[in-house]
Amino acid sequence: MSSAHIEIKNEAIQRRRYRLLMTGMFILLVVVILLSFGVGYYPLSPSQVIMAFLSKFGYTGDLLPQAVTIFWNIRLPRILSAVFIGASLAVAGSTYQGMFRNPLVSPDILGVSSGASLGAAFAIMLGASDALIQVSAFAGGIAAVFASYLISRKSAHSHTLSLVLTGSMIMSLCNAGVTMIKYVADPNDVLQQITFWLMGSLTKTNMASFRWSFLPMVIGLGLILIFRWQINLLTLDEEEARSLGINIKKYRMIFIAASTMLSAAAVCLGGMIGWVGLMIPHLARALVGVDYGRLIPASAILGAGYLVIMDDIARSVLSMELPLGVVTSILGAPFFIYLIIKRKERT
Repeated sequence: MSSAHIEIKNEAIQRRRYRLLMTGMFILLVVVILLSFGVGYYPLSPSQVIMAFLSKFGYTGDLLPQAVTIFWNIRLPRILSAVFIGASLAVAGSTYQGMFRNPLVSPDILGVSSGASLGAAFAIMLGASDALIQVSAFAGGIAAVFASYLISRKSAHSHTLSLVLTGSMIMSLCNAGVTMIKYVADPNDVLQQITFWLMGSLTKTNMASFRWSFLPMVIGLGLILIFRWQINLLTLDEEEARSLGINIKKYRMIFIAASTMLSAAAVCLGGMIGWVGLMIPHLARALVGVDYGRLIPASAILGAGYLVIMDDIARSVLSMELPLGVVTSILGAPFFIYLIIKRKERT
């Protein structure tokens, strides 16, 4: 058998393995979502979950009104938010890791999370409604990345290095602004609201807030899924990519815009939920390899399932609900240390 036939056979085996793996991951995600409807301070049995779901379609059997309210007004928007936030952060993290050719990059490298935090803190200080806080957080995240990009264009360094440096600067400025707002805020009311928001939580999530973030998340996910094959090209050196006739600036702009929409929408919906965009791409890479055509869908499914599980833990492990950002950080920090040690062993 020739080497060409062997390569074709191996590629067919890899495609079949990838399809089976993705199918299994998707089925597991669906199971986790269904089980999550019964988790919480007020647990629901599988039969109550089914009857509460059917009540929206005319079912009038023996069911508790509280179960219907909990299913449709609390659990459903919360689980949907966890699914899309997890997928958005994981996909944004995978995209940035490929674009910056650094596996230790996270979605907030250009300051989107810090900018969103500043926007939310400012809105909370002014006594804005939940909807305006969400809008202000989204606008702050977009503005921070836009400022990073504009400043980096004036730098004499390479564009990738300039983006990282200006992103760090914008992040520092926004964090300083949040600190100043917390310093002057009313400690009996406003400061507590800002602190709670910064810890990350899905407690106040409802269908209205989810619908507002749904559109930018879908647009961002759609753009990256459509152009995900081109991320492989951005992992090349800039001179090598240009020699192949690749428009680096065009694709970089697409991926920055899409990842910014994902990160800003995720932060404005759930607050500061860290480590998802750093951890999940590594787990997906270990399962499906480094090809971003396969890595991006795998990251989306893993990120969605991971955050749903973390939210289940946050609202069930203690009598009081834990902040979701704290739960993800408890698992994320040791994982980051492991990555640093592993990279040092390879060098």
